[in-house]
Amino acid sequence: MDKVIIFGGTGFLGLSLAKYLTDKGMHPVLVARNKPKSYLDYEFLSWDAVSVGKWADSLNHAKAIVNLAGKTVDCIKTPDNCDLILRSRVDSTRIIGKALNTVGHPPKIWIQMSTAHIYGDPPSQVCTEESSTGYGLAPFVGKAWEKAFHESIPEDTRGVILRTSFVIGKNGGALESLKQIVKLGLGGKAGHGNQGMSWIHEDDMNEMIYRSITEDKYEGVFIISAPNPVSNKAFMKLLRKKMRVPIGLSAPEFMIRLGAKFVFKTDPELVLYGRYVKSNRLKEMGFQFQFPDLESALADLI
Repeated sequence: MDKVIIFGGTGFLGLSLAKYLTDKGMHPVLVARNKPKSYLDYEFLSWDAVSVGKWADSLNHAKAIVNLAGKTVDCIKTPDNCDLILRSRVDSTRIIGKALNTVGHPPKIWIQMSTAHIYGDPPSQVCTEESSTGYGLAPFVGKAWEKAFHESIPEDTRGVILRTSFVIGKNGGALESLKQIVKLGLGGKAGHGNQGMSWIHEDDMNEMIYRSITEDKYEGVFIISAPNPVSNKAFMKLLRKKMRVPIGLSAPEFMIRLGAKFVFKTDPELVLYGRYVKSNRLKEMGFQFQFPDLESALADLI
C-alpha cells in the first residue's frame, strides 16, 4: 500500500484528500501541529513546521509528499497575521526539504500547494499558467512560497505546484460560511458583484492530486480551478437557488468592510476582490473534470 505524507493534513483540504486517497487504496499519514477533536482514524504525526523531528522518519519509503501547510488567510490582515501567513508557508516548505536529506529512501514525488491569488486581482482578465503574477500580499506570498519549494526539492524528485482557487466541499471551507450568509438573507452580490470567483469541487482537486501521484506526466505548475469561473453575483445567485432562498440582500463595499472587520473578523478584500483563472495545462493533458460547471458542483454539494 503506497504511503502518502500529507503536511497540513488535518484541515478541510487535508482530511478530504486523506479520505479520497484511502478510497483509492493508499495509506495517508497526516502531519500537523495539533490533532483535531473530530479526528478520523488516520495515522497522525505532530510537528512544529520549523524543525526536523520524529515525523521525518515517516518520509522513508513513502510514495509521495503533499504539502498543504499554511496559516489560513481567512483573518484580519494585521502585521502579525501577514507575517504568520508568509512564514507558515515558506518555513514549512523549507523544513520538508531539509528532512528529505535525513532519510535513506525519500519519496520521489512532491506535490506543493500554492495559490491562484498569485495572479493578483485583475477585474476581467482570465489568467492561465502563462499569465504574469500580480501585485499585493497574496502574490508576494505565493512567489515566496514557490521559490522556497524550488530551492528545497531534490533534483531527482518530480515536483508539482498547485495554484489552487476557491475549493468547495461538503465538510468545511468557505462554502460553509457562504451558506450561513445565504440563510440569513444576506446572500446577494458583494460590492459591484463583477469580481471573479474561480472555484473547484473538492473531488476534482483530489483527483488531480491523485493523478499527480500516479502519473509521471504531471510535473510543474498547474492552475487548480474548474474551467468555468463565474462572477460573485452569478455565484451567489446560483447558491441561493440551490438552497431555495429567494431573497439575498446585496451589500455595498462600505458595509462589507465594516462587517468583515467587526462581525466576521476577516479580511473584506477576500470578498470584494477576485480573479478569473483557468488551466490551459490541464486542458492540454486531457484532464476531465467531474464538475466542470458551478450548477453541477453545487447540485452535488447541497
